Amino acid sequence: MTLIKNNRPTESELEILQVLWQKKSATVRDVHEVILTTKDAGYTTTLKLMQIMFEKGLVTRDSSNKTHIYQPAVSKEKTQTLFVNKMIDSLFAGSPAQLVMQALGNHKASKEELEEISNFLKNIK
Repeated sequence: MTLIKNNRPTESELEILQVLWQKKSATVRDVHEVILTTKDAGYTTTLKLMQIMFEKGLVTRDSSNKTHIYQPAVSKEKTQTLFVNKMIDSLFAGSPAQLVMQALGNHKASKEELEEISNFLKNIK
């Protein structure tokens, strides 16, 4: 599915998608329990967000059983691309180099990550 402006996930929806991308499928309770490990949230809030996400087309829902099972309807990679492209355009004046320099300047990358970045750069030349 292609993400468009109307169904772009909010920050809270992204938290839910992160759980679903990791688990592949989950109930509201499963998702809520994971979210509770990082922040205080009400079950009904998680439920409502997931219902909205279903309406927006961000998740699918299997309603064949009493407990609904949700799955992500958008890929992690496409969602990341959407947000990174928007960030590059809006915050870094269209410069991917500025984004990378900012990210590496503010966060300590491991030796393995730096090697991975170096190999990636060698391969895109």
